[in-house]
Order: sequence, then C-alpha cells, then structure tokens
Amino acid sequence: MSLIYGWVGCLFYLHVLMFDKIWSLVTYDIGIDLGTANSWVYVKGKGVILNEPSVVAINSKTKEVLAVGRDAKKMLGRTPSSVKAIRPLCDGVISDFDVTQAMIKYFINKVHDMSSRFIKIARPRVVVGVPSSVTEVERQAVVDAAKYAGAREVYIVEQPMAAALGCKLPVQEPRGSMIIDIGGGTSDIAVISLGDIVVDKTIRVAGDEMDENVSEYIRQKYNLLIGLRSAEEVKIKIGSAYPMKEELEITVQGRDLMSGLPKSVDINSVEIREAIMNSINIIAESVKEAIEETPPELVSDLYTDGIYLTGGGALIRGLDKYFRDYLHIPVHIPKDPMTSVVEGTAVMLEDIHLLRKTQSAWDDVI
Repeated sequence: MSLIYGWVGCLFYLHVLMFDKIWSLVTYDIGIDLGTANSWVYVKGKGVILNEPSVVAINSKTKEVLAVGRDAKKMLGRTPSSVKAIRPLCDGVISDFDVTQAMIKYFINKVHDMSSRFIKIARPRVVVGVPSSVTEVERQAVVDAAKYAGAREVYIVEQPMAAALGCKLPVQEPRGSMIIDIGGGTSDIAVISLGDIVVDKTIRVAGDEMDENVSEYIRQKYNLLIGLRSAEEVKIKIGSAYPMKEELEITVQGRDLMSGLPKSVDINSVEIREAIMNSINIIAESVKEAIEETPPELVSDLYTDGIYLTGGGALIRGLDKYFRDYLHIPVHIPKDPMTSVVEGTAVMLEDIHLLRKTQSAWDDVI
C-alpha cells in the first residue's frame, strides 16, 4: 500500500511539474516595480519592456477606464468634470483598489501578445516590488489586485531587497549592503545581510514631496501658481542637491496670484536647490539614523563598500556628493537607478528558490 501511495505521489509531482512547464510555454512571467509615480515591467526572456506613469484616467460617472500610463498622465489637471485622472498609489501603497487592479491588468495585457487567442488565456507568475513598510492588509491588496488582473501566482518583494539584487549586491553573504531607494511617494532605506533586511526605515518624503516644495517656493517668492506636473518638470530639468560648475535656468509659466492672468518667470537651479533642500536633509538624517541602528560589524562593511542610491531621486544632480559629505561614506549610483527594483524582480524570476525563500522570510515577519 505504501508503494502505491509513493507512486501516486510521484505521479502527482510530475503532473505539477509538467503543468508548470506547459504554462511557461504559453505565458511570460512578469516582474513589476509598482511605484507611486512610475511603474516598470520586466518580462522573463525579454527584459524591461514597459515604463509607464502610475496614472489611470476614468469616467467618474460610469467608472470606465479611459486611459492608463502616459496617455492618462497627459490628462492630469486638464480633465473635464466627467473625467478623473487618478494616481491609485499614494506613498507607495494602494489607495484605490479598483483603479490599481485596472492598471495592473493593463500592464499584464500589454506585455502579452493579445493578437493570439491562445495567449489570451495565459496567466503569468508575477513578482511585485512594494515598500518594506506596507502592512499585511496593504500587501494582500496588491496580491488580490494582481490575481484579479489575471496572475496565477503573486510574490511580493520588498523594494530595497529587489533594488539590492538589481544592483548585484552580495545580499546572500554575511556582509552588510545598504540601499537608499528614493521613489515618488517613499524613500526606502535598508541594510541587508544574509538574504534579509537587518535595518529598515521607510519615510514618506521623496520625489512628490520635492515637487510640492518647488511649487510652494515659486508661489511664495513669485506669486506664481504652477501645477505639480510643472513643478516636477522644473525639478528634473534644473534640480540639484550640490552646487554646480554652471548653474542652470528655466522659464516657468503659471497663473499670477495677484492679477489672475498668465505669467512667466525665469528660475535658476540655485533657487530650486534651496526649495528641495529641506526634503533632502530629512532623507539624509533618516539614513544617518539607520546607520546608527546598524550592528558595528555591518557598519564596517558599509564604510568599505559604500551605500547605493537608487530610484528616480538618485537622478537629482549632485545628490551622491551631498550624501557623501553628510555621511562620510562612499555613495554609488548604478548605471540606471530607476530600473534597479524591476531588475531585482528579474533576478528573482530567474531563481525560483530565491523567490520562495524571500517570500517565506516576508511571511515570517508579518
């Protein structure tokens, strides 16, 4: 009887193995960096193929999704009363479940060949990067949104861990690695060793906060009202955290708060640096606090290997120099800091054992 049970068990295991193999032929496993400002999508075997703003435009009366990504972002601040352009993630977590579900479904559908009826039924394995501070409820909301959008399996990975893997840091070794991932809604700061996060600190001061700083600075100094989208463009074009050899200048258009009429002013990078400096200082101070909580042996590793700066915030000119002077530790920026998290999900999709180990570690914590 035990021999029969043994054969049945082997046949069941082979059946599961064959089923998984067949699915791998008709679907593409997907890694998603679900960001507050932008979302990146990796497809196994194809690389990073999608980068879209995390924005969805819906008809406020019928709840019909009108546009997702770039097309939806163009509508921000420009929609009639019947249309709403929504960013469904607030501070890195889901604030609107239904809209987030529609956005994830859009990503999954777009990366599959929808011209083939056979591929339409494919349900991919999906790895989603989220801030390490999310609660169990928020984490489950991401899992549910991905499953309702068509995923057959959903794995959640903390963004600092994914970013470290994307930077090819030795996270599995008994050695300290530090990541500062500055996104749109949150800045994730983590020290990693032996495949797990030793020190974790997430603050809700990041790119969006800097956009608000720029908008408020221009309003107060020039009595000029500009939107957050315009403020973001100003930050990207001339923003800096460290004095530059040649300071930059840009012309900004908006509404004069005194006359109510259109107005333009010339603003330079020195002013924008002054505007965003408070947010940068808050992030730097949080990094310092994380280092103070780190075990001495790992601090020694950080002093030797340095810390890694990722996310869209890493593109602010001179930010690495500013952190280096503030922390007295080497600071490195990878070649493409914005894709570090999604590249990390790619590493996990290629190594199913690492994926399940990371998932188990997460489940143990929560």
